[in-house]
Parts: sequence; structure tokens; C-alpha cells
Amino acid sequence: MNIKRVGIIGSLAMVLSLSLAACGGEEEPAPAAEDTTTETTPAPAEEEEMMDAGAETFGPGCALIPADGAGSFNGMATEPVATAASANPLLKTLVTAVGVAGLGDTLNSAEAITVFAPTDDAFAKIPAADLEAVLADKQLLTTILTHHVVAGKLSPDMLAGKLETLAGDTIRVKGSGEEFTVGKENAAVLCGNIPTANATVYVIDTVLMP
Repeated sequence: MNIKRVGIIGSLAMVLSLSLAACGGEEEPAPAAEDTTTETTPAPAEEEEMMDAGAETFGPGCALIPADGAGSFNGMATEPVATAASANPLLKTLVTAVGVAGLGDTLNSAEAITVFAPTDDAFAKIPAADLEAVLADKQLLTTILTHHVVAGKLSPDMLAGKLETLAGDTIRVKGSGEEFTVGKENAAVLCGNIPTANATVYVIDTVLMP
């Protein structure tokens, strides 16, 4: 009986030792766990910034800007201003006018500008016959459009005051904080401080006339 018990105990000891050896062998490839942690690196700072392109915009009209796609804040931030505007559904008439005047390349190649961009509703305030006449007169159209552009990327704290336009005349911006009006028309800023690759855009509710 004692011999049998010793044999059984010995067998159990061998099985146990083999099991422990097998378990010990499985624990060896620990470095693989380190490799997986290095793969989950945080997003680059550039990507995080691009995801927040609309963080400093303001105004009730900002809610009308698409949440994603080329016409969104993030989408527009990656393109020069004329290209960015062409993707925005609020600015179709402005984009058409820029195309008719042949100003797309001029605006896209400018180093740093601020654009006051009238919405489609702003252009709709102009009688249809008058708007057609303006679109047919390239020189007048160019003067009107460049009247909406000033040099430099102007942040809200730089906006108020008398500004010289690319048309060679001036416009006056009044207000502060998140409430501004532009020109003698007192066009309201609907959505301001929109970044594009080469410009800052302020969407306004009225077309400015030289």
C-alpha cells in the first residue's frame, strides 16, 4: 500500500512539474505586449488641430456650416479661400460671381487676406435684373468683389476700424467680441473667423457696394 501511494505521489509530482514548465514556457513572449502598446500612438498635433478648425468661429450662422465634408470648417481649413468657398453650400452665388470675374486664381494665390463673404440670401436681396446686369459687367463685378477683400488674416480683435480693400477704397467695421457690422450697409457677420489655408472668412448677410 505504501509503495502504491509513493508511486501515485511521484506521478502527480511529475505531472505538476511538467504543467508548471509548460506554463512557464507560455509566459516567455512578453516583449510582444510592448510592441502592441507602441502601435496605439496618439494622433499627431496637426491632426488634432485640424479636427478643431471651427473652435474659434462665432455667430448664429455657424450652425448652418456643414458638419463634415469639404464645406465644413475642417474641410475649408485645408484649401485656399476660393476653393474652400466653392464647397460651401451658403456661398454658391458668390462662387459663381468670382468665376465670372475670373478672380479664383487671384484669391487662391494671395498670401494672407480677409474675405467678407455674402451668402446666397445676401445676393437674393438684390433685384434679379440688377444682379444680372452686374454679372454681365466684368469690370463692375470685379470692383464689387474686391471691395469685400482686405489684406491680412484679421482675427476678431483686429477687425474693427477702417480697412483698405483690394478695390482701392475703404470699408469700416464696427463692433467687438462676437458682434460686428461691415460697411455702410451695416452687414451683419453671421459666422466669423473661419480659417482657410490662406484667408480668414467672415460670412455676412448683405452684399457690400463700393
